[in-house]
Amino acid sequence: MLWIKNLARISPTASSVGNLYRNSESSYTLSSRFCTALQRSETVQPTEVVNGSEQQQQHRYHGLAPTKEGEKPRVLVLGSGWAGCRLMKGIDTSIYDVVCVSPRNHMVFTPLLASTCVGTLEFRSVAEPISRIQPAISREPGSYYFLANCSRLDSENHEVHCETVTDGLSTLKPWKFKIAYDKLVLACGAEASTFGINGVSENAIFLREVHHAQEIRRKLLLNLMNSEVPGIGEDEKRRLLHIVVVGGGPTGVEFSGELSDFIMKDVRERYSHVKDDIRVTLIEARDILSSFDDGLRQYAIKQLNKSGVKLVRGIVKEVKAQKLVLDDGTDVPYGLLVWSTGVGPSSFVRSLDLPKDPGGRIGIDEWMRVPSVQDVFAIGDCSGYLESTGKSTLPALAQVAEREGKYLANLLNVMGKAGGGRAWSAKETELGEPFVYKHLGSMATIGRYKALVDLRESKEGKGISMAGFVSWFIWRSAYLTRVLSWRNRFYVAINWLTTFIFGRDISRI
Repeated sequence: MLWIKNLARISPTASSVGNLYRNSESSYTLSSRFCTALQRSETVQPTEVVNGSEQQQQHRYHGLAPTKEGEKPRVLVLGSGWAGCRLMKGIDTSIYDVVCVSPRNHMVFTPLLASTCVGTLEFRSVAEPISRIQPAISREPGSYYFLANCSRLDSENHEVHCETVTDGLSTLKPWKFKIAYDKLVLACGAEASTFGINGVSENAIFLREVHHAQEIRRKLLLNLMNSEVPGIGEDEKRRLLHIVVVGGGPTGVEFSGELSDFIMKDVRERYSHVKDDIRVTLIEARDILSSFDDGLRQYAIKQLNKSGVKLVRGIVKEVKAQKLVLDDGTDVPYGLLVWSTGVGPSSFVRSLDLPKDPGGRIGIDEWMRVPSVQDVFAIGDCSGYLESTGKSTLPALAQVAEREGKYLANLLNVMGKAGGGRAWSAKETELGEPFVYKHLGSMATIGRYKALVDLRESKEGKGISMAGFVSWFIWRSAYLTRVLSWRNRFYVAINWLTTFIFGRDISRI
């Protein structure tokens, strides 16, 4: 078989790929699988004379070569967020081979991420491996997952240039390779918005990934333990125990609520020496939870104040190592700074030579296509409607991304069954109905067994809006059913039960 010959030819290189991984057993498995995927197509150049003898020049193709007749067409997905993973879950693997390129090998269930920061849930409870979402990636010979970033898109030749992830280790050299595609789905998400404010990236922690939650938890517990050290000054103690959250959206409010529960139930019992010094401040430039009903917002403000969360309206002008400066000149010292002010286009999206929507996202039409190039689609937070469609860009929400991923999976399945799965073959394919988004509502927990449920289609529309314990029960029930696998649902349910009975885990690991 061709792939066995290719594996034998590139086996000396496999060891260098294996060095990308720390664990020896997983290193062997991953490097072997990666090398199996590296097919080379050689082009022989004219011979030239070197020291009186002829020498052939060869240029090899490192990566996945274009699919051939008799092989399934290849769908390449860049990203493993809500949109990309929902697409991979719904794609028909009897029609397509699926290749995913992402710097993380799992999907994060972001609505419950704030709970992991204070030990209500364990980190693995909110992380779903890609191979469980789409088993074909680990079973089918033409489907793969690569731990890498995309560095360049060559839409004319239907290929992307990738570079393996090294986690910033100077001892590792990134492995560069290319992947040819029949259909490309850009689902690479967005990055946290800093609005160009000095010091945010260097001093604040975002809350978008599992490693962010791990960093928040470690620093929170470190500050708690350091504040008890003999001889520490009162001003330094108050600074260490001051947690500042910037951004009054659902993420910032839910994290503040989780923190207030942690302080009232766990810190007061296990860190009694400093229980009266720990504080939480939530800074928002406008109104918190601006997309919710006005009555619900007022209820949230009242409950957060009862929980000890101080609400400050202001704009951050600068962030320094131990304090931030507001627009009115006020200095706010902090020991832990969490930044959750929304998202914007990533540097990769900004670098693409593709049409953009007014907000800088990749421009798409009503069928998720990028109109200026063939066989390229964009979904999730990285995409937005072009002005020519007459539609406004949808909000960067998980339910939007999930719905777009489901729609595009069905669209690609229809195209594949109609013979339009291969590159350059979809021009005459009937696409069917365009994508239509219907908002299902919003939910947010605010601590103390209280939550908000707003089931209106829009802020001006009519619908059910409720708050309190019943809403908290609905919030937990809804998200428990939305967790992707039964394994993780079991983890979440057990974590909630053990936290209720024994309290939160405060081990600093």
